Amino acid sequence: MGREDRRKLLLYYNPYSGNGVFKDNLDHIIERCQHAGFDVSLVRASRDYTIDDALAEENAKEIDRILAAGGDGTMNLCVNAMVKYDIDVPVGILPSGTANDFAFYFEVDSDIDKALDVALGNKFTRADVGYVNGRCFVNVCAMGAMVDVSQKTDPLLKNTLGSLAYYLKAASELPQVHAMQMTLTTPDEVIEEELYFMAVMNGESAGGFRKLSPKSSMNDGKLDIVAFRKMPIVEFGPLLFEVISGRHPNNKNVLYFQTDSLKIESNEDMSTDIDGEKGEQLPLEFSVLHERLKVFVSEETWNYD
Repeated sequence: MGREDRRKLLLYYNPYSGNGVFKDNLDHIIERCQHAGFDVSLVRASRDYTIDDALAEENAKEIDRILAAGGDGTMNLCVNAMVKYDIDVPVGILPSGTANDFAFYFEVDSDIDKALDVALGNKFTRADVGYVNGRCFVNVCAMGAMVDVSQKTDPLLKNTLGSLAYYLKAASELPQVHAMQMTLTTPDEVIEEELYFMAVMNGESAGGFRKLSPKSSMNDGKLDIVAFRKMPIVEFGPLLFEVISGRHPNNKNVLYFQTDSLKIESNEDMSTDIDGEKGEQLPLEFSVLHERLKVFVSEETWNYD
């Protein structure tokens, strides 16, 4: 293959994601990309030079694809920059973070070579992107008393225990939670509720809970709203187990619905989280960028889709 025939691949990676396995395999990853016929441009996540900076400088017409290596936060930064500069090339996911819910949804294997097989292939699907107060999110925007669970969970426990670490932390927080008054406005109704926690979902899983939004689809043009109503604290424990198994949408203490537009207001201060990172302050206004993102998937997932 001549130099003029080689395609350009931008590899954006976070060396601090997960347990650092990715950077130990960086040379192997570059070799595989080059062997597949790509010229590789590297962007290492840092405060001094971001994916936003790189895409502002790159000639978008020359990029064939982008590979994002890290967790959901890394993917979030990549998609925000792509939307900002109107870049519409396919993205390959190399999951290496403690939270890989976006990769989980598309059944991307955590094994580097298997993930590269997908990212260097030619099958992709379209995915929605959530939008809130001027920021994109690929998976979830969460708020309320339980939003700190992921951020408070010890990174070492995340790496060793996986989802169990989140469940243990959530259980330990139960005695301290209190419900907050929220107003939810959709095109069809206004809902006034006292809620412990709410997640506006694009994907299915968040914070280690693999089936938090079991009815979600990432290309239906809708966001799925999952909220836990005020309830006797003794009912919270059993509900947690229903959430783990994905049987909670019909629980009387759960508010679950879909919408393409939503405004959330409250007189109370509360923490918010966007794809595992600190989120925006209320009020929050949500919309959907329908099928804005191209995501590489395996042959099996592509045929299923």
